[in-house]
Parts: sequence; C-alpha cells; structure tokens
Amino acid sequence: MRNDAPGQVILSQWRRLSAIPGGGWLFSKVLGWQVPYSGSVSPRVLVLEPGFARVRITERRALRQHLGSVHAIALMNVAELASGLAMMGALPAGMRGIVTKIGIEYFKKARGVLTAESRCSVASDLPEGEYDFTSDVKDTAGDVVARATVTWKLGPVPVK
Repeated sequence: MRNDAPGQVILSQWRRLSAIPGGGWLFSKVLGWQVPYSGSVSPRVLVLEPGFARVRITERRALRQHLGSVHAIALMNVAELASGLAMMGALPAGMRGIVTKIGIEYFKKARGVLTAESRCSVASDLPEGEYDFTSDVKDTAGDVVARATVTWKLGPVPVK
C-alpha cells in the first residue's frame, strides 16, 4: 500500500488481521506498538470501518486515579484514538491528519470495561483545514461517561 494513504494502510491491516482468529487482538497490539502513548491504555480495537471505530479499554490498577475510577487522561487517550482511527479510515488518499486541540467532558465515574466510539464522514474532495470529530466513551450499562471533541488538522501528505 502506498504511504500517501495512511488511513488506507491502517484499514488494510485491520481487514487482513481481523479476519483470522485472534487477529483483532494482534492488530491492537501492533497499533499499540506503532503508537506507544495510545498503547499505554492497552486499547482493543473492536470495529474499524471508514468513518467508524469502536475501541475498548478495561479498568486496571495502572489506569486508576486516587478515587478508584479510570483516570481522566486514560479516557481522553482512548477517545482520541477512536476519533483518529475513524477519521483516518475515511480520509481520501493523499491526506493525513494531526490533532491540534482536544476537549473532553466527564459525566460520571468510569469503571470496568469502557468503550469509545467515533463516527465521522469525510468528503472525498475535502479541503485542507481543521475539523472537529467527537468520540463518546461508554460504560457497560451504555451510559456515556465522557465525550471528547478532537480537532484534527487535515492536509496533504508531503511529497518525499
């Protein structure tokens, strides 16, 4: 796959690996290795399609803060990852993105298994610029514990 389509490379890896037993787990491990900070929350990619991603994290001691729930930045991390996967998978060839701003609202303590979901649509003739994408983090009861708005600066992949 050409390196001028980073989102298509990610989708191709996902499609290839998720089709085999344990492939979703393997994809998530490789992703965590490729993006070490995002990997620090041990994300598990559950669904990845152009414009949609669902990523799960599971509460563990390393993700907790002093009040016994998942740390706010761990929630921000998985929310940003979900928005990036959804957005990258929807980008046309020759485009890439980088986060320029992120905001997050917290609605309740986050405990247990948490799932971040992000949906976005990106036009094939999208002009260069900054775009906001949202990502909701839900608990096992389906309650939204946090909602992030991630601003991505989208532009062409530089010619090498």
